[in-house]
This record gives sequence, C-alpha cells and structure tokens, in this order.
Amino acid sequence: MRRRRAAVAAGFCASFLLGSVLNVLFVPGSEPPRPGQPPGPSPAPAPGRRGGRSELARQIRARYEEVQRYTRGGPGPGAGRPERRRLMDLARGGPGLQRPRSPRVPRTRTPPDGTLGWPPAPDPPRLGCAALRNVSGAQYVGSGYTKAVYRVRLPGGVAVALKAVDFSGHDLGSCVREFGARRGCYRLAAQKLLKEMVLLERLRHPNVLQLYGYCYQDSEDIPDTLTTITELGSPVEMIQLLQTSWEDRFRICLSLGRLLHHLAHSPLGSVTLLDFRPRQFVLVDGELKVTDLDDARVDETPCESSGDCVLEFPARNFTLPCSAQGWCQSMNEKRNLYNAYRFFFTYLLPHSAPPSLRPLLDSIVNATGELTWGVDETLAQLEKVLHLYRSGRYLQNSTTSPRAEYRRVPDTTIPQENYHCWPSYHHGGCLLSVFSLAEAMDVCESHSQCRAFVVTNQTTWTGRQLVFFKTGWSQIVSDPNKITYVRASA
Repeated sequence: MRRRRAAVAAGFCASFLLGSVLNVLFVPGSEPPRPGQPPGPSPAPAPGRRGGRSELARQIRARYEEVQRYTRGGPGPGAGRPERRRLMDLARGGPGLQRPRSPRVPRTRTPPDGTLGWPPAPDPPRLGCAALRNVSGAQYVGSGYTKAVYRVRLPGGVAVALKAVDFSGHDLGSCVREFGARRGCYRLAAQKLLKEMVLLERLRHPNVLQLYGYCYQDSEDIPDTLTTITELGSPVEMIQLLQTSWEDRFRICLSLGRLLHHLAHSPLGSVTLLDFRPRQFVLVDGELKVTDLDDARVDETPCESSGDCVLEFPARNFTLPCSAQGWCQSMNEKRNLYNAYRFFFTYLLPHSAPPSLRPLLDSIVNATGELTWGVDETLAQLEKVLHLYRSGRYLQNSTTSPRAEYRRVPDTTIPQENYHCWPSYHHGGCLLSVFSLAEAMDVCESHSQCRAFVVTNQTTWTGRQLVFFKTGWSQIVSDPNKITYVRASA
C-alpha cells in the first residue's frame, strides 16, 4: 500500500510539473510582430510610484532601440553590408505558422591547419510555434537572472533547448516590485531575450549556439510571450574538464580562440561579452559555444585620454591607449581575451600537455594574461599548436627507439588486465590517444605496469588513434577491429 501511494504521488508530481511547463511554453502561438514595430505602451504601475510609468517606458524604449541597431547592422570598421531581410522570417500558412521540418543539427567544420578564416555557418532550419505543439520529455535545465531554459524533444526525435523569460526570476520580480506593472516589466525583460535572438542570428559561427527559431504565445496573464528555440548543449563544468584529456581541453581553448577572433571581426563590429563566465557557454560534441548573449556589447568605449581606458578586473587593471578618433583601442577585444585567460586558458591549456608543446602553451597563457597579444596572434599560436600536435611534429625531438620488442597479434584484443592512468578516455582502464605506433610503444615503456597495448579503430577529433594499455596478455580474444601488441622482452 505504501509503494502504491508513493507511485501515485510521484505520478501526480510529474504530471503537475509537465503540465506547468507546457502551460508556460507550448500553447498555440500568434504571428510575430512586424520588424520595426515598437513595443506597445506599458500598463500603469502600482499607485505610489511617482514617475514610474515614464521611467519604465524609457527603459523599454532604450532596450528596444538597442535591439533595432543590432538588427540593422553595426558600424564597426570592416563590417559588411547588413543582410536586408526580415529577421527569422517564418512562413505564413492559414491562421497559424506553417509546420517547419525537423531540425538537422549541423556538424562543426574545422578549417585547414593554420588558417584563421571560417566558412559561413550553414543556415539553421526555421522552427516556429507549430513545432512545439507535440514535444515530449520536457525538462527544466536551469535559470539565470532573466531567463529559464528547458530541454524538450521534437516529434522528429531531436532534442532542442527552449529559452523564455523566467516569471519567477530576479529580473522580472525586481522590476514588478519597483514599478508594479507586470506586463510592462515582462516587455522590459523580453527585450534581453530578443536581443540575444538577434545576436545569435547576426553572429552565426561554429562556436555560436545555433538559433533554430522562435515562437510568440500567450502565457499566464501576458500575451505574446517569446520563446526561442536553439541547439542543445551541455553545461561547462570546470571540475569535470580538469579530469579530461589534454587533447579535449585544448579543443575547448581552440574553440574559444576562434570564437573571440570572430567576435573581434564580426559584421557588427568588435563584440565584447560583459558577462564572461563558464556558465555562459555550453559544449556541443566537444566544441565550446557561447549561448548567452543578452549582455554582449558592440559599442567601443569613448575617451579623451588613456585615463578613460582602464580595464578593471578583480586581480589587476590594464590601461589601454585612447585613439585619435576618441575610442579606447581594442577594449572590447582585450576584455574578452583577458577573461578567456582567467576563466579558461590558465586552467585548461598547460596541465598534462605534451612536454615539447609546453613552452608554446606557456607563452600563450602568459601573453594573454599580460594582454601583450591581441586575438589575431593568440589564435595564430593556438592554430600552430594544433598543427604541431595533429601532424606529429611535436614528437620529433622527444621520441626514442623502444627499449623492448613488441609482437603484433592482429584481429585480437585483451578484455581484462586493465590499470588506471591519468588522464584517460576510459574510467575503467588506461585509454590514451597516440599519433603513431612508435608513440604507443613509448607510452607503454613509460608506464611501469604496461606489458601490452591494444590499438583500436577509434580516433579522436584530431585523427589520433585510441589505444588501451594493459598489464599483461594472459587472455587474448578475437576482435576484427583491434590489433594487440605484446611485450616480447623486459
């Protein structure tokens, strides 16, 4: 009886949670407003707030005009002509929106070694309200100051992320307490979500989260609430990243370097991320992608002298030159770069790296920590590290002839006799990536426990082979996808 009561209670709670999420996010939507149409008037605030209505309207107007600037394009040097089309134009069909096709999740493309340019990111599929009417597996992921994030699975089976203004969040709550106007405060908060949607579209890049679409719908007592539909990623957990292989950690730093290069040379001008923390990023198939852009800024800081160009951080400050045009030189770029150093590079780049690459990695960490390099030079050096690592050139001065001979046993593997090493791709054994058979022998020689190794047919993102290292070979079994090498002499 107690089990039955517990099951009924659990089922009721699950049904209530799912119903609440669906009620907030997935009711049938309306046609989005025309671009250029300003927000409507805000409801009157609660009595007693003197001048509150005009102040709230002023803040809404300021955010709205900022979004319009990003929609039209930025004035930054070298910026291309803005795209002249309706942002996120969804097909009209009857009373609602036409049902779009299920999204395809594009794979990240890697440029040739040594190049700084990226091919344009593919156009993401456009999804609207119709795609949200038959979703499954709704899960609350988390929330921040303004937004809440949910994970859902579309009818085609693809999982996506949904973002909406958090009705219980600090941003909306503090505004309502100050102005007493729930609908007006929602409009103010929603402008941040709209700004992020516009920037995701304008800044498309392999290291910017893909925007799949959006939907306007009625939610609670507020009409036309906005929900954005994006690519789904996993949160960046620094403690977990420190336990992964150096190769995967370097991939994250390389992704970040490519992203910062793109932001410094974007069609909108140089973009800085004012809220630059690991929680503003996600991982998608091992690639780092920025997901939170509502606190991004394009405008450079005006100045009359270098005293107006001070970059302030908790540990230290930097003074940048003031240009003849009255702008702080590269302040947006340098702010991003130092944040990349203090949140990512200093922890992820040097530790457990191949010894021959450490001097170059140390120079990258030191130069970004002192801001002696810009993003162009930083990315060029990161790409150099990738070329040395992927080509095996980092082994030229470190690889020695193996001290022992190894017997090759094709089409076999050793299922047991594992030992632990760090960092390993496998928690139950020692699984490492190698460039060549000679490097695998060197690794085995350097491990006192190693008496054999098994070369798999799996490769990492750089094309390196994954190899299991073993303590012996007492039990060898058949496996057509692996090759075993056993140590013939001590």
